[in-house]
Amino acid sequence: MIDQADDQPASGVAPSPTSIPLRAAGTLRRVVVAEDDPDISALVALALGRLSGLEVTICANGRAVLEVVPHHLPDLFLLDVMMPEMDGVETLARLRLEPSTAMIPVIFMTARVRPRDLEFYFAKGATGVIAKPFDPMTLARRLCQLHAENRHAPA
Repeated sequence: MIDQADDQPASGVAPSPTSIPLRAAGTLRRVVVAEDDPDISALVALALGRLSGLEVTICANGRAVLEVVPHHLPDLFLLDVMMPEMDGVETLARLRLEPSTAMIPVIFMTARVRPRDLEFYFAKGATGVIAKPFDPMTLARRLCQLHAENRHAPA
């Protein structure tokens, strides 16, 4: 599934994880985000954490995601597609190799949402795609929907 929104993107990611106390209802509670743009990272942390009550861990790239996963196993990964060091597609491939993360849904965030791009992401195992720019006010709700759809999908 793809979610397109009309808000402006910002860029950035803090290299250290950011955790925000839980207040969200439902089964989606913990999200690990990989985003290399600090402005987008801050916006995602605000939208998912402070506004929606999810526990959010922000990483600057895919390599950082793999480093924090043993300590912050999430309910969902939200990965930027294009990042330095390790992009979202490679990160997804590595997550699928580990038993502890193989079945955790992965949502990509990207401005590249042409049909052939979407086919590629889903063929690689993405659960969904959030188009940049995205609406920060609906981001958590959309992630919860994608997470719920993935949980109820036939095996």
